[in-house]
Amino acid sequence: MNRKRPRRSTWREPAQTPIMLPHAVVTVAEAGVLDVTVDGSPFLPPADGQAWTRRSFGVLLDAITEDRTTAVRIEVRETDGSVFTDIIHSGRRTPPKPPEADPEKQRGKHDTKARTPELVEVTGDGFVPGEDVAVAVIVSHTDATGTGHARTLLDKTQISPLLRDGTREVVLLGRISGTVHVRRLP
Repeated sequence: MNRKRPRRSTWREPAQTPIMLPHAVVTVAEAGVLDVTVDGSPFLPPADGQAWTRRSFGVLLDAITEDRTTAVRIEVRETDGSVFTDIIHSGRRTPPKPPEADPEKQRGKHDTKARTPELVEVTGDGFVPGEDVAVAVIVSHTDATGTGHARTLLDKTQISPLLRDGTREVVLLGRISGTVHVRRLP
């Protein structure tokens, strides 16, 4: 009886290389001064004699992420023991550039049906200064100011179709702090 030997496979699955993001740990001291490490090494402020503070958090994030060209895992440890973790993705969100104006319209031929935007301001505070703040029904993003205040202007004519069920609510969500504000539109 002729039996074939099982063929031995020489192919092996390649070893998986784990994806590693830089890991920044920001520890908040009582006076609002931040102790910052990236991958275990101290991350010093740009000038001697200065310290990272809550007020400079946005600048700190830009420095760690190299102006958002590098994704980074951020861990913020507050004085009360709470910990916030987020991944700051590369590529800063920027609003799209407006389209080039049509030369015909610039010469005086105006569209009589041009729509005038109806803007609604939505605000909230308690955000980490400089953090990315999502606007939901997510139609845009904004950044918190140096004082932790977020503001966005929404064109009601653009978002009304998204709010058909009558809820008419918008959410501001801090991507680092987890701060949430729900605002009812007029």
